[in-house]
Amino acid sequence: MKKTIATLIAGLFATAAFAAQTPATTTPAAKTPVVAQAEVKETKAATKAEVKEAKAEHKAVHKTAHKTARKAVHKDTTVAAATPEAVATPAPVVK
Repeated sequence: MKKTIATLIAGLFATAAFAAQTPATTTPAAKTPVVAQAEVKETKAATKAEVKEAKAEHKAVHKTAHKTARKAVHKDTTVAAATPEAVATPAPVVK
């Protein structure tokens, strides 16, 4: 009789221990189609904004680089034209 009661009590403890554990795999709550569409729209809008911002930044960098290069070329040509070495000397006359 003592063995039977001990077995029943051990069984109760084992059942309680296994029942207290949470399942290892849980399925996430299913999203409604409306919520999923709203999330897709938000993601899409955020991506578009990032692309637009990157394009604007690239355009601004390109413009400033182009202006700087153009000024440098212009400065080089005006400085070269102003120096006496750059002034063309008359060609020797061959008889």
